[in-house]
Amino acid sequence: MSGSSLDGQVVVVTGAARGVGALLARKLAARGARLALVGLEPDELRNVAASLGADVATWTADVTDRETMTKVAGEVVAHFGRVDVVVANAGVATGGPFLDSDPVAFDRVIHVNLLGSVVTARAFLPALIASRGYLLQIASLAAITPAPMMAAYCASKSGVEAFAHCLRAEVGYKGVKVGVAYLSWTDTDMVRGADEDEALRHLRARLPWPANRTYPLDPAVDRLVAGIVRRSPHVYTQWWLRGMQSVRGYLPALLGGALVQREMRRAEPALARNAGVRRGLVGRGGAADEAARSSMHHTP
Repeated sequence: MSGSSLDGQVVVVTGAARGVGALLARKLAARGARLALVGLEPDELRNVAASLGADVATWTADVTDRETMTKVAGEVVAHFGRVDVVVANAGVATGGPFLDSDPVAFDRVIHVNLLGSVVTARAFLPALIASRGYLLQIASLAAITPAPMMAAYCASKSGVEAFAHCLRAEVGYKGVKVGVAYLSWTDTDMVRGADEDEALRHLRARLPWPANRTYPLDPAVDRLVAGIVRRSPHVYTQWWLRGMQSVRGYLPALLGGALVQREMRRAEPALARNAGVRRGLVGRGGAADEAARSSMHHTP
């Protein structure tokens, strides 16, 4: 790869049906990439593929299904002849107090965001070793900063960050580069879905600047594309996230302090109004994930 071109490079994007994954696919296609799009929503995947005008194929798969993902990886290599880049982007979220959380939704966040990334890496690493390729793991500000009402998401993103760092050390000598991408609150269906929760919306609004903003998707994805072109070890989609690395060791103590406890007390009335309400996966992507799993469970 040279310059700003991805001409002929085969890029796999998981979670490609909407949001970050869909826009990333469009921008990678504009750089000349050939694309393998993986997701749970076949109609949405086909719509994304139809908009690309590029060499693209789609696979409907649950990234937590090891057998299916291994099969997908083999089919991608058979179709394109190689894999140069894998973007482990598939993710879901739920929010709210841990004790009020739906255990199934909570566990699903860990399964998709953490174990789904592990399954994706396991399936595609042989192809990346053969091509001396690049794996980009999508993490989050949540990997750097623990936050109340986001236990599942923070745990999953901290996990994938650590996983990717371990993997980089293991496979670097084989010519495979591994990157971690960090996003703050970015204007996606997932974030808009999280903002529908009154208490979570209140707490997010009370965060210090610049963490209390919702950032536009387009420039964030531009930075992901630039990181893929450079095969960067770290990609920061908002300008200030790099600086968070230097202070992350102090954050758990700060977040457990009096200021956050005061904000939690202020949020208590909103929490009480929603007591007993099932807190499932947020956004249309979360609803699609729940629908797909329900369909699989009811298939004779």
